[in-house]
Amino acid sequence: MGPLESENEVNVTEEREQGAATDLKEWEGDTTTNYNGPYPAHFSIKDSTKLLGVQITLILAYCSIIFLGVMGNSLVIYVVIRYKNMATVTNFFIANLAVADLMVNTLCLPFTLVYTLLGEWKFGSVLCHLLPYAQALSVHVSTVTLTVIALDRHRCIVYHLESKISKKRCFIIISITWLASAVLACPQAIFREYINIELEGLKMQACSEKWPNGNDNDGTLYSVSMLLLQYVLPLVIICFAYIRIWTKLKNHVSPGGGNDHHHQRRRKTTKMLVMVVVVFAVSWLPFHVFQLAIDIDKNIFDLKEYKLLYTIFHVIAMCSTFVNPLVYGWMNKNYRYSFLTVFKCEQRLDSIHSKGIARFRSNTRNENTEVTNCLSSPAIQLTEVNQPTSV
Repeated sequence: MGPLESENEVNVTEEREQGAATDLKEWEGDTTTNYNGPYPAHFSIKDSTKLLGVQITLILAYCSIIFLGVMGNSLVIYVVIRYKNMATVTNFFIANLAVADLMVNTLCLPFTLVYTLLGEWKFGSVLCHLLPYAQALSVHVSTVTLTVIALDRHRCIVYHLESKISKKRCFIIISITWLASAVLACPQAIFREYINIELEGLKMQACSEKWPNGNDNDGTLYSVSMLLLQYVLPLVIICFAYIRIWTKLKNHVSPGGGNDHHHQRRRKTTKMLVMVVVVFAVSWLPFHVFQLAIDIDKNIFDLKEYKLLYTIFHVIAMCSTFVNPLVYGWMNKNYRYSFLTVFKCEQRLDSIHSKGIARFRSNTRNENTEVTNCLSSPAIQLTEVNQPTSV
């Protein structure tokens, strides 16, 4: 799932390096060429990721994703654990999604960045097997969790089931999600090898796929299968569920003011969850399309900027690992004020956003409750997702 070279790509890389070495030797014998740059005038640069400007851009992009992802996802996990009123089934699933994204931010992206910049694998055989497995595992967990959230809301809203999933059953579902994802990601760890390559006397290490009997068709079959299981099938199920949910909410006729307020909360929460799905789908679409194109036509490896394109699409896909917390804070006032409470721990929330707190308190039962130090209490009445039928 990371920018790790397949066996075909390693072979193509060897041919490129040999061709580049030949071009360089020819240029060195030409004393009539005037050129002031770091490369000879007719020397074709095969890998733009070796350019200083591109490398600085990649470093900034990956480091920004890692920093925002670690901060945002850690914050989501913390507020769900810290505040009892946030301990709902939907929020547990959201926290599980944050754990998967956090795993990518910490275990995958730093190594991916170094591998991309160096052009060879410097982390040994064990990590060659574990890191691709960890990223594949996290993507499976993310897609399955998003699907479970959509189906749970579909069950509650479309069929008017007031009884929510118990916390015990919620944790069982989360455990099954990780177990199933671990099994589906196994080929990324099993069918991989750490190899040494020697090009023109220069020794390099690579981490590449190695399928049984050297059959590349097995790799193509697995890649297409993962495209269907990781992306297409979950999105079909999710879209079906949210279309039915949105139709139900749109056609809702409220018999009373209280239910109408409850209905509005449901619509806002549904909008937030739909936005999370849209972010995931849009972020991963270019990467999956590029992977599918590679499986269909191996000549894509011969593209001059193959590695740069792959890296760009990978960066876009990884943006999904830090955007979700921003969506929660933007579209859900429970998360928003929980985040504010964490960052303004020693202050009264009235001084942070008095108008917002006033509007927030007007929707709670205890309008006159004193907001106290967040070290001793949650400091806010988080009721939006605390109702059994609103999650």
